[in-house]
This record gives sequence, structure tokens and C-alpha cells, in this order.
Amino acid sequence: MRRLIAQLARFGVVGAVGFVVDFSVFNLLRATVLSPDEVHSGPFWAKVVSTVLAIAVNWLGNRYWTFRHQRRSVAAREGVEFLVVSLGGMVISLGCLGVSHYLLGFTSAFADNVSGNVIGLALGTAFRFWLYKVWVYHPDRVQQESARAAVPEDARLPNGV
Repeated sequence: MRRLIAQLARFGVVGAVGFVVDFSVFNLLRATVLSPDEVHSGPFWAKVVSTVLAIAVNWLGNRYWTFRHQRRSVAAREGVEFLVVSLGGMVISLGCLGVSHYLLGFTSAFADNVSGNVIGLALGTAFRFWLYKVWVYHPDRVQQESARAAVPEDARLPNGV
């Protein structure tokens, strides 16, 4: 239990850094080049850009700190899986922003931040942590990969086992 709490704390710190990136970039873009006064779908695209940047920051933090003992040797595959899960979290956040801004008509910067950066982020964070834990950084996958790497290439079956 102590290990899980420590991991949750590290995940929270990484998430906080990602949040600062996401929040700052979103509001900067929304206030300037992607202002809803200039670009009708500006808040949506500002959220896409800010979230993609936060995903990159979060992947590095989670790979090298939060889940450092569970990361796999193939960073590209892990990165793709992390991206898939993170994009799922982004869809949740964008859905909250879209419902609030475009369906309910709450178009202020405050409303966009509450829907996208509070409600959407909270729901997306729970979704991401769960899938990172059970899929991307699952300990059994790390052990299986280590066991496969320990078997000499010429001793493996034709299907790679």
C-alpha cells in the first residue's frame, strides 16, 4: 500500500507539472491567436495544442520517475501506448469543454477553464492513471519483456516466443 501511495504522489507531481503546461498554454493561446473572438473553434484547438504538449511532459515524467521501475526497454512501444491512453484522456477533457462551451453556451474563459481544466482534467486523470497502471506500465508486461530478452535469439520459436 505504501508503494501505491508513493506512486500516486509521484503521478500527482508529474500531473501537476503537466497541468501547469496545459493550463498556461491553453490560456495563452485562448487569449491570443486562438481567441474565440477571432477563431470560432479557438478554445477547442487551444485545448488540443496545450494537451499534446502536456502529454509529452507527462510521458517523460511518468516514464523516468513515476513508473521508472516498471518501464519497458522498448520506449517507442511504451510511448505509443502512453499516447493512446493520453489521447483518450484528452477526448474526455475536450468532451467536457465541448459540452460546456458549444452545447450549454458557457463561453467565458472561466467556464472554459472549469470545464476543460477542472472537470475534464479530473475525469481524464482517473482514466489515465488506471490505464497506465493496468496496461502501459503493468509489472507483468515488464517481467514478460525481461524474460523474452533473456532467451537467446536462436532459441526462440518462429513466432518470437
